[in-house]
Order: sequence, then structure tokens, then C-alpha cells
Amino acid sequence: MENFAFYNPTKLYFGSDQIEQLKHEIEQYGQNILMVYGGGSIKRNGLYDEVTNILKDAGKHIFELSGVEPNPRVTTARKGIELCKSENIDFILAVGGGSTIDCTKAIAAGAVTDADIWDIVTKKEQATGSLPFGTILTLAATGSEMNAGSVITNWETKEKHGWGSPYSFPAFSILDPAYTKSVPEHQTVYGMVDIMSHALEHYFHHEENTLLQDRMVEGILQTVIETAPKLLEDLENETHRATILYNGTMALNGMVNMGYKGDWATHNLEHAVSAVHDIPHGGGLAILFPHWMEYAIDENVDRFKQLAVRVFDVDTEGKSDKEIGLEGIQKLRDFWNSLGAPSSLGDYDITEDSIPEMADRTVIARDQFGNFKSLNREDAVAIYQKAL
Repeated sequence: MENFAFYNPTKLYFGSDQIEQLKHEIEQYGQNILMVYGGGSIKRNGLYDEVTNILKDAGKHIFELSGVEPNPRVTTARKGIELCKSENIDFILAVGGGSTIDCTKAIAAGAVTDADIWDIVTKKEQATGSLPFGTILTLAATGSEMNAGSVITNWETKEKHGWGSPYSFPAFSILDPAYTKSVPEHQTVYGMVDIMSHALEHYFHHEENTLLQDRMVEGILQTVIETAPKLLEDLENETHRATILYNGTMALNGMVNMGYKGDWATHNLEHAVSAVHDIPHGGGLAILFPHWMEYAIDENVDRFKQLAVRVFDVDTEGKSDKEIGLEGIQKLRDFWNSLGAPSSLGDYDITEDSIPEMADRTVIARDQFGNFKSLNREDAVAIYQKAL
């Protein structure tokens, strides 16, 4: 593995009734709090009232930004930035899933600079700081509650980019599995696909001596595979919700990939699709990841064989290493389909006519992408065609 320095300053509160920690955490910040949330589910499940009562009891002045989109828009982030500047916001509290948190990260970074936040997202400018912010998570998926990454969409230019900065870690995150029990089945499935996809992006690399990291990633995959069917049979089971919630955090908080870089080409491919068609991120990953794996298998067949044997229990008798790896890929596809995830771009009415536009967006930032297997625009076209 490579030399590395690990840094993650986010304080994590995990488990039942951890909302009580908000009282203590919020005391150290100023009076003006911007509360950011999405489409209103937190009002239906009572979390909105719970949070606002705590803030009011602490003597805080509450400002709100609602309506954050599932693929958060830069226009929404700009509204939040304007609020922060005009109302002298001292602290931002994201209450929701990864999209709400990602938007909050953009707001927090944009609130302390004159640079436009889209220039920061597209790396034309660097973040120079951030308003402090915390999160109360309601969806197991992105891991944004304990990392510095964020993904923002510019719907006007049909672009979707990931970005991050050392200033974009939440100060604290509160994870109570009870707040995820009302998540509907399809969003639960997309979240679990996203978690597994993060683990898989880590898994495909060329570094040597990553024995422990491999086992940790495999453990996340195996745990989600074991738990997912049980959760879908009982969506309000708090034990299963807690298991998935914890896996989501661990899959992307930097702990399982110390000392190496994963691939991340599939996320780039999916961002291009959802920038054009605004589909669910987890749905796009379920379609694209197995096709990327089949496209990349010859880059390191042993890596795919190891995954197939250790995670999917593929029988190796009488098979070549590549056949074993391909069977593992098929088992992954079959598992996601068994959960109800989509299997083709056609499931979202995406046709071949869209491929050139989507492929163009995979190479807006750079001509080549992917760390395990380097891809270009022509590779993106080939993978999209297979995924139709």
C-alpha cells in the first residue's frame, strides 16, 4: 500500500435517541441556524418538530431552506449561500439524506467566499473555508455524513460533478436508525446499491499488500448482501436499519481505503447519465456497475476472481479465472435485480440517442477517467451501449 495520512474530524453519534446530543453540540455555535432539508418527509415523520424544538429551547434563531432535490442543484445551493450571507448564519444543520448533506457542504463553502460555488465544484476555484455544519441523517446511502465529498448538479448545463475540500467535513453527525424506518422500499434499495457501489469502487485498484482493506471492503459487501433481503421483508425493523446505516457510513468515510485509490469510473459514468436524465443515483449504479466490471475484467482477472470467491461464493471447479470472475459479476447483477433495482438504461426510457450527450459529459473534467482501468469517451459509449 501507499504511505498515507488519515484525517476525519467528524464526531459520530450513532444509535437510538442520539438526537439528545444536538442540545450539547449546538450550544457552542452562534444564534443564527440555517436548517436545510428536502421534500418534507421530516415533517411527516415528526423529526422536523423534534429538531426545531431543540433549537428553540437552545435560544436559536431558525432559518430554513427546504426543497433540496435528490440530485441537488447548484441553484438551490446558491439560494442557501445567499441566505447565509444576508442573515449572518452562524451554523448550518442538514436534516435529511446524502443529497441534503451534499447541498449543505456547497452552501457552507460558498457562504465564506465571493467565488461562485459552481466554480468551486468544477475546480476553477478552491474552497478557502466553510461555515460549520452538522447533519442528522435520514437515509443510509452516500456516506456524506462522515466525509468531505459532495456531488452537485448544474441542470442548466447538464453537468454533475463530485468535489470536496478539507473544510467540508461535518462537525458532527447524528445517526439514529429510527429516522430511516419510514424510507420507502425503492429508496432503501437505491441506498443499499449505493453503499455496495462505494465498496466496489474501493475494491478495484492496483496497490499491493492491502490484505486488511480487502477484507474490510468484502465485509461491507457481505453484510449488506446478508441484511438487504431481511430489511425489505420488514422495512421498519430497526436492527436491520441500523446495520445498513452503519455500513453506509463505513463504506465512504475513508477508513477502508487507507493507502490506495479506488477506481470511481462507474460513478463518473452514472453522474453523466443522471445529469442528462435526472435518474436516481443508486438506480444508475445498479445498471452500470456490472457492465463496467465486464468491460474492465481483463485489467486484473485475479481481482475479480477474488471478489467472486470471497463475496459471492462462486464454485471454482473446472472454470478459468475469467469464468469465475464473470460469474461473480452475474451474481452481483442478479442480487441487485432481486432487490428490485433496474437492470438497463431502458428501464428509465433512456435510448441510444442519448449516448453521445452522456458520453460527452464523462470527459468534461478530463479526457481520461478511472484509476483501475483508464477510460475515455469511446469507452463510455461502449459501456452505455451494453447497458441499454
